Amino acid sequence: MKTILGLLFLAFLSACSTSIKSYEGQKPPLLLESYFNGKMKAHGLVMNRADEVTRRFVVSLDTSWKNNVGTLREDFEWSDGEKTQRIWTIKKIADGKYEGTASDIDGIAIGESAGNAFHWTYKMDLKTKDSSFYVKFQDWMYLVDEKTLINEAKIYWYGIYGGKVLISFQK
Repeated sequence: MKTILGLLFLAFLSACSTSIKSYEGQKPPLLLESYFNGKMKAHGLVMNRADEVTRRFVVSLDTSWKNNVGTLREDFEWSDGEKTQRIWTIKKIADGKYEGTASDIDGIAIGESAGNAFHWTYKMDLKTKDSSFYVKFQDWMYLVDEKTLINEAKIYWYGIYGGKVLISFQK
């Protein structure tokens, strides 16, 4: 009986997970090297697990691609006055498949696109005023039109949901 219940639970979990393949054919197509190319602005919110906004930010992006390698510079201005920067190096390793690195990313970020969506997973060294700790991000990006991209990034700490980041990118 325990085995049957366990299998049913696993089937339920897999039915709830979203696959990037489910976005194939959705338009407009999201090509990172096209959308993230040049200068743009984004606005975002950090929310805790109770969906309360804990921080807001504006980020200026400057991006370029050469030979399937992109450099994405993000300059953050936080609502509390803090300023931070992250510089991503993103490599297109195959059609719809990407890898990325940045100084605060542990290992390699893995990404995959299909249709108008992009799924990005990575582990980040998240720094606070008093300490730092590693969290896992599950990003889902959706191209709404040629100029607007919406990103929801769920944050997990030791497998426990801790909150999310919502970002609206505008070209």
